[in-house]
Amino acid sequence: MPHAVASRRRTLRSAALLTSGVLALPVLAGCSTAEREEADAKPVPADIGPAGRDLVEDGGTLRWAVDAMPATLNAFQADADAATSRITGAALPSLFTLDDRGRPHRNPDFLESAETVTREPKHVVVYKLNQQAVWSDGREIGAPDFVAQWKALSGKDTAYWTARNAGYDRIEKIERGASDLEVRVTFAKPYADWQSLFSPLYPKEVMGSADTFNDGARSELPLTSGPFKLQDLDRKAGTATLVRNPRWWGERAKLESIVLRAVPLDERAAALATGTVDMAEIDKSVADRIALAVKNGKDTAAGRPGAGAGAGAGGEAAVPSASSGSSGSSGSSALRSRAKEFGSDEDQAEAALLARGQNRAALAGYATEQKALRAFVVRKTLEPAYTQLALNGESGPLADERVRRAVARALNRKELAETVLKPLGLPAQPVGSHLALAGQAVYADNSGALGDQDTEEAQALLADAGWTPEGAGKAATDGDGTKAGAERDTDADESGSGSPAATPGSPGEAAASGSPRIPQPQGPAVKSPAAESPAVKSPAAKSPGAPSPAAPSAALKSPQAQSPAAAGPEGRSPVALGGAEADTASDEGLYVVSDGKPGDAGPGREAGWNVLAPARAAALQSAALRRQADILDASYTAPRDDKPDADEKGGVPGAYAPVGTRAPAPAAAESKRAARGPLGKDGQPLSLRFVLPSGPGSEALRTVGNRIARMLDRVGIRTEITKVADESFFKDHIASGDYDLALYSWPATAFPATDARPIFAKPVPASDGSLLVEQNYTRVGTDHIDQLFAEAIGELDEKQARELMKQADARIWAAAGSIPLYQRPQLVAVKGELVNAGAFGFATPRYQDIGFKR
Repeated sequence: MPHAVASRRRTLRSAALLTSGVLALPVLAGCSTAEREEADAKPVPADIGPAGRDLVEDGGTLRWAVDAMPATLNAFQADADAATSRITGAALPSLFTLDDRGRPHRNPDFLESAETVTREPKHVVVYKLNQQAVWSDGREIGAPDFVAQWKALSGKDTAYWTARNAGYDRIEKIERGASDLEVRVTFAKPYADWQSLFSPLYPKEVMGSADTFNDGARSELPLTSGPFKLQDLDRKAGTATLVRNPRWWGERAKLESIVLRAVPLDERAAALATGTVDMAEIDKSVADRIALAVKNGKDTAAGRPGAGAGAGAGGEAAVPSASSGSSGSSGSSALRSRAKEFGSDEDQAEAALLARGQNRAALAGYATEQKALRAFVVRKTLEPAYTQLALNGESGPLADERVRRAVARALNRKELAETVLKPLGLPAQPVGSHLALAGQAVYADNSGALGDQDTEEAQALLADAGWTPEGAGKAATDGDGTKAGAERDTDADESGSGSPAATPGSPGEAAASGSPRIPQPQGPAVKSPAAESPAVKSPAAKSPGAPSPAAPSAALKSPQAQSPAAAGPEGRSPVALGGAEADTASDEGLYVVSDGKPGDAGPGREAGWNVLAPARAAALQSAALRRQADILDASYTAPRDDKPDADEKGGVPGAYAPVGTRAPAPAAAESKRAARGPLGKDGQPLSLRFVLPSGPGSEALRTVGNRIARMLDRVGIRTEITKVADESFFKDHIASGDYDLALYSWPATAFPATDARPIFAKPVPASDGSLLVEQNYTRVGTDHIDQLFAEAIGELDEKQARELMKQADARIWAAAGSIPLYQRPQLVAVKGELVNAGAFGFATPRYQDIGFKR
């Protein structure tokens, strides 16, 4: 099928999680930074309040906050989201589940065994099903269900609007084995990630028809097979109700029901406090409020006063009496007092009294919420996703590999990780792999293939690429838009209005809390730009875990004085990060790039993109760098650049202190390494457009972005920070390639050979002259990387497949198209008595064990 046709017929589900993600590294003599970080990179376990089933109450309802009701119940459609995953995880078969280190394990509730029985001449896997496994109508789960799902997802029948077909397209046939409980799958080509298939498994009644696949499964699940079944999906009320499945043969679910409730991120604190939900992903500001409420509740019980100025019992704000004036006067005397203050204008006096009353009401509401929040605990771990700095290598300065490598060598990744994770008390090791996270078998820190932070090396790479102070022609001025860290808000451009961009302090990024499930990159290709430009839709209005300030708190005008938690106007807690208010990490959402199937939105655009090849010198340097990647030179050591920024140095005596004050000694080494001014080539300044989302929830991204801009400025790279509306960030900038630098996240996966391949695949020309990028939005790739992925996906020896993935990752580092920074955090607020639930991380929830402690 031609590329152009293929791109129109297939949809792409893409999780671009706008985000932000803590311990000092011990110095190990004789080890490179990569080796030290890999030695210390340990997985953070799931935090779910584990308890044996005998300690869990039988019955009860769990009210679980989600971002929005699912647009579809079909997990294989483009607009499936986290709520889709919650429902299918509880109500449909998963043949393999993941532990908290991202390792797949056979699910004994459905499988007695599953193994490769032959490798030559064909790869054959035999599944032996649990003889008790049945659908909710009593029919046995068997080969017909496997066959129907294979045919629907193979990609051969274009009537099925599928988001992916990876793995299913390698199957040659599926047949009944020695009995009805055996399913024999024969692959046309060996498939290393065969354990990723048939999870979830849908009944043949759904997969057997394009109509039921495309439309019917969007709103109902006629047959289920899990500890729960879907009883009701009320999109108008914003609830999905799961109840015990009476035909479930496994251990009986402890909970009688689970109600998924759509709760906007900015209402989560209030929803927790009012008892609307028992569990919700949150951000740091809400976590701080809960911690303070619990602490002050304990202080009160022990007879100690609550902490914080103006704090009452349990961490509530001390609320003045409604009738009290500034000196205990009556309402009329208070009005006269205010009239004196404002002259004879009684209207202003009344307005002042009204504002005071509103503040008192807000404080009272805050106090009530704080008291209720004592019942919750915060469970935390690291989410299976990492934030990266993406470098668009399609055109401009970043088309030169030397410039991309210079950007990478200018970054202090550990400092960036600590910025986001350290305030949360989570380990802050920089991520060393594009394809796995700490604790996974494939994980290896391959960042040594590119090198550590080194200012001098970054400047040498730029000079070799022709970017020099002499080439700038003239120094950049503050008004030319190229000053490091210069910001330009384009919300008005995006929305058509002149309203300014949202200011930091709105609901924070959900990455601080993470998302319950991040859709993995899928195989279908996206034309870049396609004749039908990918439309982007956010299945959830917001992403899980963004800050959820309480509504009453929003009116507080002086949070430090009025709130015991020092909460901001919206319930946020300021934290110093380099002298600025902390930007809470978030999960800004889930964007879906698609081509007009159900759930897609937006008209397309037509355009053609060109691929620029690097200069000959760049190619030679690239070859040398890749030779280094070949041998994975673990002994490589580069000097770290941990000096303060130039603006932190002292000045001359008497400039800002009394004459005679000794000036701080100059940082000679740093002065030598610092750029001598803006760099340029042929009179053109070296300036990169750094695109960041502007809306509420992106504060952490902007904090990290500003730090990156300062690091780049030190080597002579200027950045223009352009803030754009959240709705257009991915669709109009990342997917379309309208950026130089950007911050966004990719999910990690147990099956990187399958799921990560489209993210790093080399873009290829389509038949209509456009560029087919799949999910490689940096437009940087090589034939060798593609070859290593192809070899790994067909390698049935697990050890050899892992080695191939590590080699591929080293080459991805060498290409410098994306720089992994840190793993995203996950914070979940739960009722104190709720067990076996919380911050799951990689782990698949075991829904039948969730419940309330006896």
